[in-house]
Amino acid sequence: MADSDIRTQTFGTLLTAMVTPFTKDGEVDYEAAGQLAAKLVDDGCDGLVVTGTTGETSTLTDEENLGMFKAVLEAVGGRAKVIAGTGTNDTRHSISLSRRAAELGVDGLLIVTPYYNKPSQTGVQAHFEAIASATELPVMLYDIPGRSGIPIATETILRLAEHPNIQGLKDAKADFASITRVLAKSDLAVYSGDDGLTLPWMAAGALGVVSVTAHVVTKQFRALVDAALAGDFATARKIHFELDPVIRGIMTRVQGAVATKQVLTWQGILPTSTVRLPLVEPNDAELALIRADLAEAGMDFA
Repeated sequence: MADSDIRTQTFGTLLTAMVTPFTKDGEVDYEAAGQLAAKLVDDGCDGLVVTGTTGETSTLTDEENLGMFKAVLEAVGGRAKVIAGTGTNDTRHSISLSRRAAELGVDGLLIVTPYYNKPSQTGVQAHFEAIASATELPVMLYDIPGRSGIPIATETILRLAEHPNIQGLKDAKADFASITRVLAKSDLAVYSGDDGLTLPWMAAGALGVVSVTAHVVTKQFRALVDAALAGDFATARKIHFELDPVIRGIMTRVQGAVATKQVLTWQGILPTSTVRLPLVEPNDAELALIRADLAEAGMDFA
């Protein structure tokens, strides 16, 4: 295995998959994005994923994506790794956006499995390799079959790990047997892509988490990741249990970006909870469930 210190320096250990703030009329609020990025880093994030799934990238234009990269770089560049979500289901489009992101100075790329097209694993491999070869930036694969429609097969991941620029994996497949093989047989920096699986994935050797819930409980996730990296699993387990109702409230009641923006407005961190269609803001029943979950964790927004 590669030296863990080198691998953690590539992407970080606690990465928040940032929301993209919008004004009330649905325009990207770059000022709010910079302020959010700064707060997340101040509170313990050493990496930020910008315009990934939680950043509503599928409803952003290329210019809005690039604007977000620039705003976050201006806010925290040099203090945390800025990882640009530039993957789409169009390889040529992904290459173009990745190159433009590289020109802005991002630290790495998050590339999702090509969705909707349902390519073969040979096509999946070719897609990732083409994008990874288009810049000198380190690439984090994003395996999320629940959204992409197909997994990245374990054997494909291991082949992709041989590409010098493919250095990380955000795993949102919830397949412990697969991730065990990847950890045992590759040098990839592995990150949990499911907030609730951070502890078991790190116990097996993952370096950290790309988290949505960390928006609202950044310091607690920092403590969990640090404890796990130090091998203090008694402390990590305690924090894991404390975070469970927060993760439930953010990740299971409505789509993660929707819940996160709502809670961030309750916390006074974002000025609006606006999302873009087809996402919609929570209804009263959903808000009640989120409030109850957070109240279980001692966060009262009644």
